Amino acid sequence: MTMSSPTDSATVLAGMYAAEAEYLAAGGPGEAPFDLLAPFFAPDVELHQADALPYGGVWRGHDGMRRFFLAMRETWESFDMVEQEFLATGETAVVLTRVRARARATGRELGFPILQTITVESGRITEVRPFYWDTRAVADACAVPTPGG
Repeated sequence: MTMSSPTDSATVLAGMYAAEAEYLAAGGPGEAPFDLLAPFFAPDVELHQADALPYGGVWRGHDGMRRFFLAMRETWESFDMVEQEFLATGETAVVLTRVRARARATGRELGFPILQTITVESGRITEVRPFYWDTRAVADACAVPTPGG
C-alpha cells in the first residue's frame, strides 16, 4: 500500500476540474484539444459508466476518455455541475456532484446527484466509478420516444 498525503487526490481533482472547465470553455469535445485534460489522467485510466446510460460502459485510456467526452456532448445539450463536495483521503477520493442537465434528444431538463469514487496514483487519475441514484430517469430523459411507445 502506497502512503500519500490526504491532499494528493484533492489537488489532482482540483486541477482536473479546472482543466475541464477550460476544455469546455474552449469548445469541448471535437473542438478543444484533449491535451488540456490528458496530464490529469493515467494513460491506462478506466472510467466505468452504468450500462443503462446512453454513454454506458467502460472507457479506457486517453482515447477512451476523448470518446467519452464526445458521447457526453452527443447526449447532453448542457451538463452543469451545480455544486460539488469532496472527500479525499490519500489515493481515493469521493466526489458528490449535483448536476443540472438538458438532454439533446428530448430537450428535457433534470437535476440529479452523482457520487464518484476516483483513484489517484502517482499524481494521475487511474479509475473513475460514478454512481447515479436513478439511471432510469437519466436514460429516459435522453431517449427519443418510439412511435406507439
